[in-house]
Amino acid sequence: MPSEVSFLANLRLELAYLSGVPWLRGRRAGGAGVVLRFERVRPRRAARFQPLKSREITPKFLDRTIRALKRWKFDIVSMDEVCRRAVTLASRRRFVCLTFDGGYKDLVTAAYPVLSRHGVPFTVYVPTAFPDGFGEAWWLALEEVIARENRLSLVLDRTERHFNIGNTSEKYQLYQFLENWMRSLAPPEVSSAINDLCRRYAVDLAALSHEASMDWDDLAMLAADPLVTIGSATVNYPVLSNLKDAAALREMTMGKAVAQAAFQRDVRHFAYPFGDRAGFRRQHVVMAAESGFVSAASAISGIVEAEGRTNLHVLSAYRLGRAAAFAACHARDSFWRHVSSGTEYSWRVTYVSGRAIQLMIGIAGNTHPIPATT
Repeated sequence: MPSEVSFLANLRLELAYLSGVPWLRGRRAGGAGVVLRFERVRPRRAARFQPLKSREITPKFLDRTIRALKRWKFDIVSMDEVCRRAVTLASRRRFVCLTFDGGYKDLVTAAYPVLSRHGVPFTVYVPTAFPDGFGEAWWLALEEVIARENRLSLVLDRTERHFNIGNTSEKYQLYQFLENWMRSLAPPEVSSAINDLCRRYAVDLAALSHEASMDWDDLAMLAADPLVTIGSATVNYPVLSNLKDAAALREMTMGKAVAQAAFQRDVRHFAYPFGDRAGFRRQHVVMAAESGFVSAASAISGIVEAEGRTNLHVLSAYRLGRAAAFAACHARDSFWRHVSSGTEYSWRVTYVSGRAIQLMIGIAGNTHPIPATT
């Protein structure tokens, strides 16, 4: 696809700056590499309403990305190697670490064949309630309900609210509104809200969550591969910022303990659920270290620097999805102007004719696609 070719070309420019250009200014200024954070890998779908599309890539896209990284002479390394390089002297060889968040089933069915064919290491972060069949993927259920209906009613802040969502634009707007609302709630309130919505509109939340998630047999197969690192992403994948400290610590320690019991090995690496700046706080960084994790990955954009200049318990990562690419030449020019001036940069771009032209995770953090007007 032309958009994927464009993305790979621009990814090279992005990686060149993020991990290479500072090297020209002296060894001590050099970045060591980057962590790429993926979520879902599955074939392209034709549906017009896909609010989570920016968090997906296709197997073909993954294949082309790995081929490009090899061609550009990046070392593709494990998370253990990331941690080692972060505390040693900077090397001329830059690295990329591939990570997959959420424990989705399509990692086994669509991504693993590509990854194993290339023989590259990668890390999987698992919220342990999901392979047990108890996890609630409320964001998927919300998508399912809104996709089906033209009018939606729910109790929001103890008030019955009604929404007309007859066209795609209205569906996108409502999804973004309700996703933001649910992410502001404590886990029991999220569960109550999504279960109420699913009961009203006959969506089987348990079946949907189970179908989308790897089970323990899938994870055992991955764990048997020496190129695969299994990490933890708590038990229930909550927004840690919405939990009391004791509950947040329990999510971290129990997720680690369950995974270690299942795989009979030390689980050394952690990923903050959702991972953006709103998803966790400073005390959770301390908790990750106290829980015995060697690293804790966020979804906050940035590089991994060498010589101990990176806090491994708030490890930066670039979230890549199917919509990732630069919008146009003027956007690239703007990007480089911001880079040269040392300021942070991010942007949002629109969808045209129902196709994602392009969303790239900017230096400042995550952005989300704006739906087309229909």
